[in-house]
Amino acid sequence: MEYIPAKNIVTKSKTTYWFGTDYNMNIYRGCSHGCIYCDSRSDCYRVTDFDTVKAKKDALQIIRDELEVRRTKGVIATGSMSDPYNPYEAELKLTHNALELIHAYRFGVAIATKSPLVTRDIPVLKDIASYSPVIVKMTITTADDAICKMIEPHVAPTSERFKAIRTLAENNLYAGILLMPLLPFINDTEENIEAIITLAKQNGARFIYFSPGVTLRANQRDYFYDKLDQLFPGIKQKYIKCYGERYSCGSPNAKKLYQYFTTRCNELGLLYDMKDIIRSYKTGYGNMQLSLF
Repeated sequence: MEYIPAKNIVTKSKTTYWFGTDYNMNIYRGCSHGCIYCDSRSDCYRVTDFDTVKAKKDALQIIRDELEVRRTKGVIATGSMSDPYNPYEAELKLTHNALELIHAYRFGVAIATKSPLVTRDIPVLKDIASYSPVIVKMTITTADDAICKMIEPHVAPTSERFKAIRTLAENNLYAGILLMPLLPFINDTEENIEAIITLAKQNGARFIYFSPGVTLRANQRDYFYDKLDQLFPGIKQKYIKCYGERYSCGSPNAKKLYQYFTTRCNELGLLYDMKDIIRSYKTGYGNMQLSLF
């Protein structure tokens, strides 16, 4: 593991719209999952060798010092730029120890991950949830393990991620799905959406946040197109014809898919609107409910 210098790790969120979080925390830089669509590979983030995981030097001491001086408690998000449960976390336990610090200083936490390793930290997450909001967002883009292996080659298959959601739910932790990105011409189908919604309900997910499309910009676009040529011959030409150099590449069937998605979520009692998700996971935590936006 290469360690890189860092001055700050727990930073104030620019907006609380995204799952109602107040702070951001990224202990690692880069990601080894190899997802072909990852926007964090874009040039604007200035992360060189994105597919190589690096850890921030003295991360736990920096986090301790920052939490100690934070007068305003709130929910700390982790996983926005790099999965906090990369393969190295099993041994290094930097995320685990950071959660222990979050617990010690009585903050809440919002975790975004693709890894079942998050279930290892159920005991400390339950401790945090006893006084502050906790939400786990598991990214799932396809119900098909074979397609998952193609577009997310170095991460646990979808079936294992659903098992992790079930385990979290069985421990009364608030967990759900980030159904994003939904890649045009690949997995943007009603059949895929139906399968994910059904499995979400069966495994105790509380919500699904949905985005029918993908974002492409400098560097990431070239990487994505190279992978399309390798894995889905002919699809790149459809992207070029449909989107050109556009950043936001929404599914051509977005309106129809979203209508289908919301109808099925309503039928099964799954939340999908951001305001409703925030309100739901923060309910019961007193003044925390006042910081929705």
